[in-house]
Amino acid sequence: METQEALNQYYAHYNEDNRLRSQHGLVEYRTTMRFIQRYLLPGMRVLEIGAATGRYSHALARMGYPVDAVELVEHNIEIFKANTRPGEPVTITQGNAMDLSAFGDNTYHITLLLGPMYHLFTEGEKLQALSEAIRVTRPGGIVFAAYCMADVSILQYGFAGGNIHRLIAEGLVDPVTFRAFSNPEELFELHRKEDIDALRGHFPVTQLHFVATDGYTNHMRSVVDGMDQATFETYLQYHFATCERQDLVGLSHHTLDIFRKEGE
Repeated sequence: METQEALNQYYAHYNEDNRLRSQHGLVEYRTTMRFIQRYLLPGMRVLEIGAATGRYSHALARMGYPVDAVELVEHNIEIFKANTRPGEPVTITQGNAMDLSAFGDNTYHITLLLGPMYHLFTEGEKLQALSEAIRVTRPGGIVFAAYCMADVSILQYGFAGGNIHRLIAEGLVDPVTFRAFSNPEELFELHRKEDIDALRGHFPVTQLHFVATDGYTNHMRSVVDGMDQATFETYLQYHFATCERQDLVGLSHHTLDIFRKEGE
């Protein structure tokens, strides 16, 4: 309950919808949509878990796909509803990623888990959220799970931001291995790729892609936001060409683990 209240307060003062509309935010959005659209076929049903204000849910619904959305934070749900157009094939339910009992087994062709893994801090919570996302996905369906990455935060917030000694002193960064340790007070859980691989390894799924959804973008936000349209489109083409390079994914603030649920 304390974690939910902290998230309510955070998102009440943070415009997630506008973040994805800024030029630097569009890199993450367009990359995510690019991979979702690779697997969409007519008639597919979509579930978005942790839908925030509905940027993805609304976009997919307006393309004609029936979308059910689940969101924990009331403030986000209010914006989601306000942004819903008449006749749009989308629903929104308040709920928790770890309990999708309102949704049946093997229901959705595409399941999006684009926010909850940012805010789950124990292995049990993370496995429960993944288990629920996989349960409601049809055999052969695709799950998209997004994560915040650790090393880029240590470099940018820790070293560049002058906070590294405090983080070590508070036990949030190991001084030998430089692994990051989060807690609910910090709001965001941080991962390395091997952590994500280990979580996925608990389930009968096949990984399809591991994507750096924003790549190097957040290291040079002002540069990206200042690009003219032609330069920005060229930057996007560079990003699309390199976002699956495994030697670069650790530099991305956000990553997307894309996998298929096994079975017929």
